[in-house]
Amino acid sequence: MSTEPIRFDTKIAVLLRDDLEPWQRLNVTAFLVSGLGTQVPEVIGDPYEDADGVPYLPMFRQPVMVFEASKETLTTAHARVLSRALPRSLFTSDLFSTGNDRDNRAAVRAVSTGDLHLVGLAVYGPRNAVDKVVKGARMHP
Repeated sequence: MSTEPIRFDTKIAVLLRDDLEPWQRLNVTAFLVSGLGTQVPEVIGDPYEDADGVPYLPMFRQPVMVFEASKETLTTAHARVLSRALPRSLFTSDLFSTGNDRDNRAAVRAVSTGDLHLVGLAVYGPRNAVDKVVKGARMHP
């Protein structure tokens, strides 16, 4: 087994609005990254197994970088990710009041792109493109 560090030419980033409650940050992050593996299967690694042979689900093959930013920076990042056509997911403030996927999708569909009240955004793509999307954000503490 090689001990050299693995460098990825891609990046997974989550950008959260900086005024969210701790439980909201965790919830939004979980929802945002859940879609990546279904649409971008190469981000998923191999299944895990412990020393006793108990199997576990596969996870992302690379780290997920979590950032925070103001509402304005998040809006700018959203415009950047759309202009670059990168794989993305979003979470709007409306989704805090829904309780299922059907209602979540309806809440997003009811609002035009420029009027979305974003609280989170996830993006995957080439490292430099993702860095440009999240420019102005800071690493989550």
